[in-house]
Amino acid sequence: MKKKFLLSMIIAASIGCTGAFANPDYLKPDYQLQVLQNINTPKDVKKLNKAQLDLLADDLRYGIINHTNTIGGHLGPDLGFVEPTIALHYVFNSPKDKIVFDVSHQIYPHKMLTGRKDGFLNPINIKISGYSNQDESEHDYFKVGHTSTSLALSTGMAKARDLKGEKYNIVAVIGDGSLSGGEALEGLSNAAVLDSNFIIIVNDNEMAIAENHGGLYTALADLRKTNGQAKDNFFKSMGFDYYYLENGNDTNELIKLFSKVKDTKKPTVVHIHTLKGKGYTPAEEQKEKYHWQMPGFINAKCGTVATNYNTITSDFLLNKLKKDKSLIVVSAATPSATGLTPDIREKLGKNYVDVGIAEQQAVGFVSGAAKNGATPVFEVMSSFIQRTYDQLSQDLALNNNPAIILVFGGGIAPADMTHLQVFDIPLISNIPNIIYLAPTNKEEYLGMLNWATTQKEHPVAIRVPNGEIVSTGKADNTDYSTLNKFKIGEKGSDIAIIAVGNFYQLGQEVKEEISKQLGIKATLINPVYLTGVDEELLNNLKKDHKIVITLESGVLDGGFGEKITRFYGDSDMKVLNYGAKKEFTDRIPLDELYARYHLTPELILDDIKKINK
Repeated sequence: MKKKFLLSMIIAASIGCTGAFANPDYLKPDYQLQVLQNINTPKDVKKLNKAQLDLLADDLRYGIINHTNTIGGHLGPDLGFVEPTIALHYVFNSPKDKIVFDVSHQIYPHKMLTGRKDGFLNPINIKISGYSNQDESEHDYFKVGHTSTSLALSTGMAKARDLKGEKYNIVAVIGDGSLSGGEALEGLSNAAVLDSNFIIIVNDNEMAIAENHGGLYTALADLRKTNGQAKDNFFKSMGFDYYYLENGNDTNELIKLFSKVKDTKKPTVVHIHTLKGKGYTPAEEQKEKYHWQMPGFINAKCGTVATNYNTITSDFLLNKLKKDKSLIVVSAATPSATGLTPDIREKLGKNYVDVGIAEQQAVGFVSGAAKNGATPVFEVMSSFIQRTYDQLSQDLALNNNPAIILVFGGGIAPADMTHLQVFDIPLISNIPNIIYLAPTNKEEYLGMLNWATTQKEHPVAIRVPNGEIVSTGKADNTDYSTLNKFKIGEKGSDIAIIAVGNFYQLGQEVKEEISKQLGIKATLINPVYLTGVDEELLNNLKKDHKIVITLESGVLDGGFGEKITRFYGDSDMKVLNYGAKKEFTDRIPLDELYARYHLTPELILDDIKKINK
């Protein structure tokens, strides 16, 4: 099986293509650290004078850019949070004082100041997670990679502190649009009534990953325009003490303000206005594009984006809009990750909606839109669909509204533990009424898109293929309204291979290996539907097959393969399920994962031989 895999969070728009700009010293090849080499704990930061703090900021930006240019990562948000991080560690006493980061988009400077700088200066040889990770340092408290979490986590920590009669500061950092998430708003509401020390740093860089959307950000903009003096201040209305700093990248002013709120005895919001991408001109000017970058972005050449499943999706939707003016394309603040780049959003115009970092709202929104006669399509990464189980079940499936959900990036990958995308099949496929489809090639995907956006009977989810485009060259005219009918790709006997979505090509390779080593012409099946089984076909296999193999790029527990195993439970059919184990993996190479899970033709053949003796 070809091992090329498009990492789900690498967006087509993230290719560097930088123009001419003035290089600061820390971007020069011969840059030498000025202060950071002597910083091993936050206590070392407290020893620095003003001039040294400014030099430290340059060193941190060097570390951020070096790390990102070498192995990829979050660039713009970390560059913009350098000075606030320095000030936090200058004023507060971590780890006694607890600093909790939301989503970890802004945690690189914190990591470098808490003993992990070598992971940024030499990222090839020293592996450091791109996210908060308590296994790395006593200065981190949670493994966090999803957004809108810091307030809820910190309110729990504060309550525990108060019950134990302890005295220290709890500081929750939140930014990059995370305030729009439901969990953040719930945390904000609960924090307001803690009646004890609780400090929220609102890092307002005017952005989520893309531009911000929603009334909450209109309110933040009003506070910025009035230097924090707007008559309508929702933080104050909830009961928070409130402070605003316009220049949130001024270390001295930050130190003064943080010192003022340190040891407060009531919930306090410190609203700081920062510049996303500060210190790297392209990231300052193109904030969405440089939110996250691939390795080698500094010297990357300009070029057109190659056709991929993201561009195929966008082209389909733009053509669909010409015929269906009720089409609504929805994103939850990650538009470019699914191909909804700024130019596509402009073409969609009023038919594009970004609900902000609020996947639950997105599912409720598309259910309501479908109920009222529109054709809503929600594009979401597999990792983030995990946040929507209740809405998928209650708001959407229970009401059987014909919304469309396109799940991008699903599958086994060498991702960080916080961004694994192997759980979407068990999540979605076991909810009644939802139809979850898994295309194996371009034409099949387009056929499913066409059916999903024209039918009005069911909510439909499609697991968008990953990686290189596979094309048959023949239009797919399947009627997908006849549910749970599998497709037989190649008919054989003795052994049947049921290969889901992206793994259909692996199924072909396994079939060839079976023929080569065992002399058996196996049957190859594309199941199409992840939410049901083709009972007629499975029963027919009993006549001339002894072994059924299932292949899925997802976790096995609760997955598709278990449906097949359960079907054959009272028969003599032997079933082998292949997919991921139920575990949190962390940046493990894909080849290593495939070997661990026996997802190679050779290892699968070894298993077949053992049970076929």
